[in-house]
Amino acid sequence: MTLLQARGLTRHFDGLKAVDGVDFDLAEGEIHALIGPNGAGKTTFVSLLCGRLPAQAGTIRFAGADITRMPAHRRVRAGIAYTFQITQIFGALSVFDNVALAVQSRASPRLRQEALAALDRVGLAGREAQIAGTLSYGHQRLLEVAMGLALAPRLLILDEPTQGLAQGEIETFKGIVRAVVPATTVLLIEHNMDVVMDLAERITVLDFGRVLATGRPEAIRANRAVQTAYLGV
Repeated sequence: MTLLQARGLTRHFDGLKAVDGVDFDLAEGEIHALIGPNGAGKTTFVSLLCGRLPAQAGTIRFAGADITRMPAHRRVRAGIAYTFQITQIFGALSVFDNVALAVQSRASPRLRQEALAALDRVGLAGREAQIAGTLSYGHQRLLEVAMGLALAPRLLILDEPTQGLAQGEIETFKGIVRAVVPATTVLLIEHNMDVVMDLAERITVLDFGRVLATGRPEAIRANRAVQTAYLGV
Protein backbone atom coordinates (compact mmCIF):
# COMPACT_ATOMS: atom_id res chain seq x y z
CA MET A 1 0.00 0.00 0.00
CA THR A 2 1.19 3.51 -0.83
CA LEU A 3 1.32 5.59 2.36
CA LEU A 4 2.47 8.88 0.84
CA GLN A 5 2.31 10.09 -2.74
CA ALA A 6 3.58 13.36 -4.22
CA ARG A 7 2.83 14.46 -7.76
CA GLY A 8 4.39 17.43 -9.53
CA LEU A 9 5.66 18.90 -6.26
CA THR A 10 7.29 22.27 -6.89
CA ARG A 11 8.99 24.97 -4.82
CA HIS A 12 11.19 27.70 -6.32
CA PHE A 13 13.14 30.46 -4.54
CA ASP A 14 13.89 33.57 -6.63
CA GLY A 15 14.46 31.49 -9.74
CA LEU A 16 16.24 28.63 -7.94
CA LYS A 17 14.33 25.42 -8.71
CA ALA A 18 14.82 23.77 -5.31
CA VAL A 19 12.07 21.21 -6.00
CA ASP A 20 10.98 21.04 -9.62
CA GLY A 21 7.98 18.85 -10.42
CA VAL A 22 8.88 15.87 -8.22
CA ASP A 23 6.81 12.66 -8.30
CA PHE A 24 7.41 10.42 -5.28
CA ASP A 25 5.83 7.30 -3.76
CA LEU A 26 6.45 5.93 -0.29
CA ALA A 27 5.22 2.43 0.51
CA GLU A 28 3.81 1.71 3.95
CA GLY A 29 6.24 -0.10 6.24
CA GLU A 30 9.41 0.53 4.23
CA ILE A 31 12.69 2.31 4.94
CA HIS A 32 13.15 4.68 2.01
CA ALA A 33 16.28 6.82 1.69
CA LEU A 34 16.48 10.19 -0.04
CA ILE A 35 19.97 11.11 -1.21
CA GLY A 36 21.65 13.60 -3.50
CA PRO A 37 24.41 16.22 -3.67
CA ASN A 38 24.35 19.31 -1.47
CA GLY A 39 21.77 21.70 -2.88
CA ALA A 40 19.82 18.92 -4.60
CA GLY A 41 16.61 19.96 -2.83
CA LYS A 42 16.30 17.19 -0.23
CA THR A 43 15.52 19.33 2.83
CA THR A 44 13.17 21.56 0.84
CA PHE A 45 11.36 18.48 -0.43
CA VAL A 46 10.79 16.99 3.02
CA SER A 47 9.79 20.44 4.31
CA LEU A 48 7.03 20.37 1.71
CA LEU A 49 5.98 16.88 2.81
CA CYS A 50 5.73 17.82 6.49
CA GLY A 51 4.15 21.24 5.88
CA ARG A 52 6.97 23.51 7.03
CA LEU A 53 6.94 25.04 3.54
CA PRO A 54 3.90 25.43 1.24
CA ALA A 55 4.07 23.87 -2.21
CA GLN A 56 3.75 26.25 -5.17
CA ALA A 57 2.40 23.45 -7.36
CA GLY A 58 1.60 19.77 -7.12
CA THR A 59 -0.22 17.55 -4.66
CA ILE A 60 0.59 15.45 -1.60
CA ARG A 61 -1.58 12.57 -0.42
CA PHE A 62 -1.05 10.78 2.89
CA ALA A 63 -2.98 7.63 3.81
CA GLY A 64 -5.37 8.42 0.97
CA ALA A 65 -6.14 12.00 2.04
CA ASP A 66 -5.06 15.18 0.25
CA ILE A 67 -2.79 17.07 2.69
CA THR A 68 -1.32 19.55 0.21
CA ARG A 69 -2.75 22.60 2.05
CA MET A 70 -2.80 21.07 5.53
CA PRO A 71 -0.71 23.02 8.10
CA ALA A 72 2.26 21.33 9.74
CA HIS A 73 0.65 20.79 13.16
CA ARG A 74 -2.27 18.95 11.58
CA ARG A 75 0.12 16.75 9.61
CA VAL A 76 1.77 15.77 12.90
CA ARG A 77 -1.65 14.78 14.25
CA ALA A 78 -2.31 12.86 11.03
CA GLY A 79 0.80 10.77 11.72
CA ILE A 80 3.83 12.53 10.20
CA ALA A 81 6.81 13.18 12.51
CA TYR A 82 9.93 15.04 11.34
CA THR A 83 13.31 15.28 13.07
CA PHE A 84 15.38 18.23 11.94
CA GLN A 85 18.79 18.39 10.28
CA ILE A 86 19.86 20.72 13.09
CA THR A 87 18.92 19.33 16.50
CA GLN A 88 15.72 20.89 17.89
CA ILE A 89 15.37 19.96 21.55
CA PHE A 90 14.37 21.97 24.63
CA GLY A 91 17.82 22.31 26.16
CA ALA A 92 16.69 23.76 29.49
CA LEU A 93 14.21 20.93 30.16
CA SER A 94 14.96 17.43 31.37
CA VAL A 95 15.31 14.56 28.94
CA PHE A 96 12.04 13.15 30.26
CA ASP A 97 10.15 16.42 29.80
CA ASN A 98 11.30 16.70 26.19
CA VAL A 99 9.76 13.34 25.35
CA ALA A 100 6.74 13.86 27.62
CA LEU A 101 5.79 16.96 25.63
CA ALA A 102 5.62 14.82 22.50
CA VAL A 103 3.46 12.22 24.24
CA GLN A 104 1.26 14.93 25.73
CA SER A 105 0.60 16.43 22.29
CA ARG A 106 -1.50 13.39 21.42
CA ALA A 107 -3.29 13.33 24.79
CA SER A 108 -2.13 9.86 25.78
CA PRO A 109 -3.27 8.76 29.28
CA ARG A 110 -0.05 6.75 29.72
CA LEU A 111 2.32 9.72 29.52
CA ARG A 112 5.05 8.51 31.88
CA GLN A 113 5.09 4.93 30.61
CA GLU A 114 5.21 5.96 26.96
CA ALA A 115 7.86 8.64 27.50
CA LEU A 116 10.12 6.18 29.33
CA ALA A 117 9.50 3.53 26.68
CA ALA A 118 10.56 5.97 23.93
CA LEU A 119 13.77 6.77 25.81
CA ASP A 120 14.45 3.08 26.28
CA ARG A 121 14.03 2.46 22.54
CA VAL A 122 16.86 4.89 21.70
CA GLY A 123 19.20 3.80 24.49
CA LEU A 124 18.62 6.77 26.83
CA ALA A 125 16.96 4.86 29.68
CA GLY A 126 18.31 6.11 33.01
CA ARG A 127 19.01 9.61 31.68
CA GLU A 128 15.46 10.93 32.07
CA ALA A 129 16.38 13.38 34.87
CA GLN A 130 19.36 14.86 33.01
CA ILE A 131 19.00 18.35 31.55
CA ALA A 132 18.77 17.84 27.79
CA GLY A 133 21.25 20.60 26.96
CA THR A 134 23.98 18.80 28.91
CA LEU A 135 23.74 15.65 26.77
CA SER A 136 26.48 14.95 24.26
CA TYR A 137 25.61 15.95 20.70
CA GLY A 138 25.07 12.31 19.72
CA HIS A 139 22.70 11.75 22.62
CA GLN A 140 20.81 14.93 21.73
CA ARG A 141 20.27 13.49 18.25
CA LEU A 142 18.96 10.28 19.78
CA LEU A 143 16.70 12.29 22.10
CA GLU A 144 15.18 13.98 19.08
CA VAL A 145 14.50 10.56 17.55
CA ALA A 146 12.82 9.54 20.83
CA MET A 147 10.64 12.66 20.63
CA GLY A 148 9.63 11.67 17.11
CA LEU A 149 8.83 8.11 18.16
CA ALA A 150 6.80 9.38 21.14
CA LEU A 151 4.39 10.94 18.65
CA ALA A 152 3.51 7.37 17.54
CA PRO A 153 3.77 8.37 13.87
CA ARG A 154 2.82 6.36 10.82
CA LEU A 155 5.67 8.15 9.00
CA LEU A 156 8.96 9.19 10.63
CA ILE A 157 11.11 11.55 8.54
CA LEU A 158 14.74 11.65 9.69
CA ASP A 159 16.85 14.48 8.25
CA GLU A 160 20.60 13.73 8.50
CA PRO A 161 20.15 11.76 11.75
CA THR A 162 23.69 10.33 11.91
CA GLN A 163 25.41 13.71 11.42
CA GLY A 164 27.93 14.08 14.25
CA LEU A 165 27.35 10.60 15.67
CA ALA A 166 30.21 8.34 16.70
CA GLN A 167 30.40 4.92 15.05
CA GLY A 168 28.90 3.17 18.08
CA GLU A 169 26.01 5.65 18.11
CA ILE A 170 25.45 5.04 14.40
CA GLU A 171 25.10 1.31 15.08
CA THR A 172 22.57 2.11 17.83
CA PHE A 173 20.67 4.33 15.43
CA LYS A 174 20.50 1.63 12.75
CA GLY A 175 19.09 -0.78 15.29
CA ILE A 176 16.44 1.77 16.27
CA VAL A 177 15.33 2.24 12.67
CA ARG A 178 15.14 -1.48 11.97
CA ALA A 179 13.05 -1.95 15.12
CA VAL A 180 10.37 0.63 14.24
CA VAL A 181 9.40 -0.85 10.86
CA PRO A 182 7.01 -2.05 9.59
CA ALA A 183 4.73 -0.42 12.19
CA THR A 184 6.29 2.93 11.28
CA THR A 185 7.41 3.92 7.79
CA VAL A 186 10.80 5.69 7.67
CA LEU A 187 11.97 8.31 5.18
CA LEU A 188 15.71 8.79 5.70
CA ILE A 189 17.63 11.79 4.36
CA GLU A 190 21.26 10.84 4.82
CA HIS A 191 24.76 11.53 3.46
CA ASN A 192 26.39 8.49 5.05
CA MET A 193 26.17 6.02 2.18
CA ASP A 194 27.13 3.05 4.35
CA VAL A 195 24.06 3.78 6.49
CA VAL A 196 21.87 4.27 3.42
CA MET A 197 22.95 1.07 1.72
CA ASP A 198 22.66 -0.90 4.95
CA LEU A 199 19.17 0.31 5.92
CA ALA A 200 17.20 1.37 2.86
CA GLU A 201 14.89 -0.93 0.94
CA ARG A 202 14.48 1.71 -1.75
CA ILE A 203 16.42 4.88 -2.56
CA THR A 204 15.39 8.04 -4.40
CA VAL A 205 18.14 10.30 -5.75
CA LEU A 206 17.48 14.02 -6.18
CA ASP A 207 19.66 16.26 -8.33
CA PHE A 208 18.94 19.93 -9.08
CA GLY A 209 15.45 19.56 -7.63
CA ARG A 210 14.43 16.62 -9.79
CA VAL A 211 14.32 12.85 -9.34
CA LEU A 212 17.38 11.35 -10.98
CA ALA A 213 16.60 7.73 -10.08
CA THR A 214 14.56 5.52 -7.75
CA GLY A 215 15.22 1.87 -7.02
CA ARG A 216 16.70 -0.74 -4.75
CA PRO A 217 20.18 -0.07 -3.32
CA GLU A 218 21.98 -2.37 -5.77
CA ALA A 219 20.30 -0.68 -8.75
CA ILE A 220 21.12 2.80 -7.45
CA ARG A 221 24.75 1.84 -6.84
CA ALA A 222 25.02 0.55 -10.44
CA ASN A 223 23.23 3.53 -12.03
CA ARG A 224 25.73 5.47 -14.16
CA ALA A 225 23.87 8.79 -13.85
CA VAL A 226 23.87 8.45 -10.06
CA GLN A 227 27.54 7.50 -10.05
CA THR A 228 28.37 10.64 -12.02
CA ALA A 229 26.15 13.04 -10.07
CA TYR A 230 26.64 11.80 -6.53
CA LEU A 231 28.65 8.68 -5.79
CA GLY A 232 31.83 9.96 -7.39
CA VAL A 233 32.47 6.75 -9.34
